[in-house]
This record gives sequence, C-alpha cells and structure tokens, in this order.
Amino acid sequence: MDTTFPAVTALVSCEDGDGGSKETLHCQRLFATMFESSPAAIMITDQDNRIIAVNPGFSQLTGYSSEEAVGQTPSLLKSGRHDRAFYQAMWRDLRERGVWTGEVWDRRKDGSLYPKWLHIKVVPGMEVEGRDVADYYVASFMDVSARKEAEERIRKLAYHDVLTGLPNRLLLRDRLQHAMANAQRRRHHLAVLFIDLDSFKNVNDSLGHAAGDLLLMSVASRLRASVRDVDTVARLGGDEFVVVLENLEDEANAVAVAAKIHSTLGRPMTVGTQNLHAAASIGIAIYPEDGESADTLMQNADTAMYQAKARGRGNSQFFAPIMNEQAREKLELENTLLGSLERDEFQLYYQPILDLASGTLSSVEALIRWHSPERGLIPPDKFIPIAEETGVIVQIGDWVIQQACRDLAAWRARGLKTPRVSVNISPRQFRQPGLTSRIHGLLLESGIAAGQLELEVTESALMERPDLAANLLHDLKALGMGIVIDDFGTGYSSLAYLKKFPIDKLKIDRSFVSDLLSDKSDREITLAVIALSHNLGLQVTAEGVELQAQLDFLRQHECDSAQGYFFSKPMPPVAFMDFLASGRFTAPSPHLATTC
Repeated sequence: MDTTFPAVTALVSCEDGDGGSKETLHCQRLFATMFESSPAAIMITDQDNRIIAVNPGFSQLTGYSSEEAVGQTPSLLKSGRHDRAFYQAMWRDLRERGVWTGEVWDRRKDGSLYPKWLHIKVVPGMEVEGRDVADYYVASFMDVSARKEAEERIRKLAYHDVLTGLPNRLLLRDRLQHAMANAQRRRHHLAVLFIDLDSFKNVNDSLGHAAGDLLLMSVASRLRASVRDVDTVARLGGDEFVVVLENLEDEANAVAVAAKIHSTLGRPMTVGTQNLHAAASIGIAIYPEDGESADTLMQNADTAMYQAKARGRGNSQFFAPIMNEQAREKLELENTLLGSLERDEFQLYYQPILDLASGTLSSVEALIRWHSPERGLIPPDKFIPIAEETGVIVQIGDWVIQQACRDLAAWRARGLKTPRVSVNISPRQFRQPGLTSRIHGLLLESGIAAGQLELEVTESALMERPDLAANLLHDLKALGMGIVIDDFGTGYSSLAYLKKFPIDKLKIDRSFVSDLLSDKSDREITLAVIALSHNLGLQVTAEGVELQAQLDFLRQHECDSAQGYFFSKPMPPVAFMDFLASGRFTAPSPHLATTC
C-alpha cells in the first residue's frame, strides 16, 4: 500500500523557503488545498500530542467535527484493542526513525470499531523568527474494512469448503498437524475418521445435484453436532468427510463417536419432498499407533474406510497394517488390469445350466477368467470389483459379449447344436449410454441371432434407477435377447417394479442355495423365489448347487434349472466344445439320470 501522503510532502516542502516569499505563500496555499481535499483522514498534533488540525476526511471517517477534535489527544479514537506495549513500540519508532506505518483499530464517535491503515510522520522542530518551534506529528489514515473483508473472504475460500462451510483439505492438514503436535506433547491419542457416504451417487442420479448438495449440507451439520467443539470436521470433496478427534484416552472413544455418527446419519433427512437416509462407511486410524505423520494417518484412515465398504458398508473399521498390503496389491492389480485386454489375457469359461425336469442342457453361462503371465489365474472376485471401480469393466463387458458370439459361431461352424449363452452385464456397464446399440452391433458382426443370448443383470443394478432400467431392458428385449436377474434376493427389489421389467428368468443366489439344508431362512427364501417366479410366469435357476440333497430339494419344489459344481465346473471353450460334441447333456447324478 502507498504510505506517502501529499499533505505530508507539502508540509515538509514549505520549511525551506522565506516565509514572505511568493514561492512559500504558493506552497502554503497548495498545502491547504491538499489538506482540505484529501480523501484520506489527516490529523496534526503538537509536541504535547494535542490535536491542532484535522481535515474534512477525518471528520467524515471518525464522525468528529474539527471543533470536537482540536484540543483533544488521539486517545479520543482509542478502540481498546491494543495494549500498552503496542503504543510503546509505535513511539519508539517515531523517536528513532521519525515515521511509523501500520494497521490500527479505532473507534468512531458512534462507538463502532473499524480497522485503519495509519501513517505517522514526524515534522522536526524549526526556528521561526528567532525561536524554536516544537515537533509536529502528521497522521494520515484510511478505513481498510472493505479490504480486510475481502481478504477474509479470500482466506475463507482458500481454507473452507464453499458448499458446507467446513474446513477443506488444506485447513484440515494444518489442524491435524497442530493436533498431532499437542498429542505428542501431552502424550495423548487422537483419531482420524475417514467418512464416505454409501450410495450418494444414487441421490445425484435420481434426484439431481441440487438435492445432493442439500443432503451434503445436512450431513455436514449432523457431523458437527456429533463431535465436540475442539474436534475438527472437514469435507475433502464429493461425499468424503474427515473428523479429527483430539485428547482421546483410548480407541473406545473413537468407537463411541463413530457409533454416534452412524446413528445420527441414519435418521431421515428431509431434502425437498424426500426423506433420505445417509448411511456411511467409516475408517478409523489412531495416532501414533497408525501413523506419525498427517499424510500417513490420513492414508491409513482412507484404507480402513475402503475395508469398511468391502465388508458390507454402513459400518466402521479400524486400520490394520495388513490393509496396506492389500491396498498395494490392489494398486498393482489395477495397473496390470489396465493393459490386460490389449495383451489378450482374458478367456471365457462356460458352465452348463441343466433343465431339472429333463436333465438336458438348458443353457450355458459365460464366465470370464484372467490369465496373468505374472500372477497366473486371477479369480474374478479379485479383479471384477477393481474393473468396476476403474471403469475398465465397460470394455471388458463388451469383450465378453463379443467373445461369446465368436465362440457360438465357432461351435455352430462345427455343426454342433449350440445352447443359449448367458453373459453378465456389470452395473457400470449397464449404466453406460449406447449399450443396446453396442450389443446389436456385436451381434451383427458375428452373425449370431439375438435369441441365442441371455443378459444377466444384478438386482442392485436395476434398482439404482428402476424407471430408466425398465426402458433399457425393454430396448434389449426388443432385439430378441433373454433377460435374467442375477443374484436375486440379495438386493432390495420392489415387487411393483419387478413386474414392470421384461424378465424371463430369476437366478437364486448361491448364498441361499449353499445353506438351504441347514438354514430355515434360506430354505424359505428359496421357496419364495421359486413361487414368485412361477406366479409371474418366469423361469427360475438355482446357482451354486454342489450336493445331491440340494438338487433333490430343488427338483422336489419344481425349480426349473440349476448350475453348480455338482454338474460341472466351468470349462474353457475347447473343453466345452468337446462336451457339446459328446452329447453328455445330463448330470452325472444317478438320481437325475434316472429321471431323464
């Protein structure tokens, strides 16, 4: 800021001339004009610190007229915000350097406080008509409230989240480092809670981003209400929040706060006309056990949060060192996965699905396998979630359909009777625009009739946006393909929506089939799905059949078809082609063979 004011310059310039000269008189008039017209407030005091002159800018800023100010001391404006040491330092600078510049808080006549930028210049004593004239002090100042408000807005934007007003990542890091220093000094613990909302994307997709923003603001408010004033709640962006808990006695305190957050967020939040719930997954890292730096602590809390999601969401998980090993393995797997399609490392295996009434081959499910040169055969449950998370699943899903069509064409070229092939459509692939046209193009390219394909879509994928899902399924059905709901019973389908979907078949998830002999609930669910399917005119397939007793139960209750290791493991294309050529379409079970 420019701290040189015209009035000061004018006053000093007049000292050298002859008091009666034209130049001096001109200089004095110039000084008087500038003193009167300056937009800055100007105040002149004598050696006793008494005000001897003020300009109109002074009166306009302070509210005191010239008559009220002259004869008083500058303490007339004193705000009370500065201590004695502040003024002692100011006078020391004036004595030693003849000038002082800085920010001071003052009080107007009406009592209001304001910050001003003040410049004080000492005008040394001079001899006039044979006698010494004492020092004068010329003070020029201006109100800097607007500037400070702008600086505060900029500071707030730099350190706070615009939507929720919470500290952002930058301020969080600063507070976390300060909290860690305190914890180390006092030998206390602190906890970092990394919070990620479950299914927040569904709110944005179904209700719009405005509703999503309102939900985030409600979540921020509830998080603040769930912790103490000394704790920090921050938003990193999206639906990720962090809570720093200070002065903890042990891990139990962090558990209690996490439980309170789950309970608080679990209560309905009114967003527009909707009552929404905001379940969250929480990862917890403790200082100093889980990290002695802010970066390490945050990273480990983040890792624990992902572990919480992997264990079913809506829960909390403490960090454990093994998680970092799993995270590193996941990252390596992710990097390897990105080039796997180009390196031609995938292959389809086929598992027969048998008709339980006739014992003959009903259809076959195409199951992807990844043969990595470095890692060997990688199970689908290891790489499919990563492919879904990174978006590579879209390309992989298209490849599966294309390869299934090619294998079908190869079997047909051998003169074999080809079954209907089921391929899985991932949730992310299902949400991608243009799915129908891409599948149609792949069918035309291979020459395979649409009727030879079944598309398996998970129940949860359909229920993310059921109205849009119904439209898409009708488009796919119009091409002639069969529609199957996979893993039925593991999601939260609405029966009202279920009857709107153009479905051909429901598949009972293997988790119900595996325990149906020992778990009454699983038996009842299996029977309910069979009855529901038949009442809706749908076929029903049981997955994961491994025991004769399971098969007998399913046949007894008129399940239409089944697949599992009891009949056959998934086979590579050549082996499955031999299976087709052999005509061994019945199960190796003597019970089933008797009924065929």
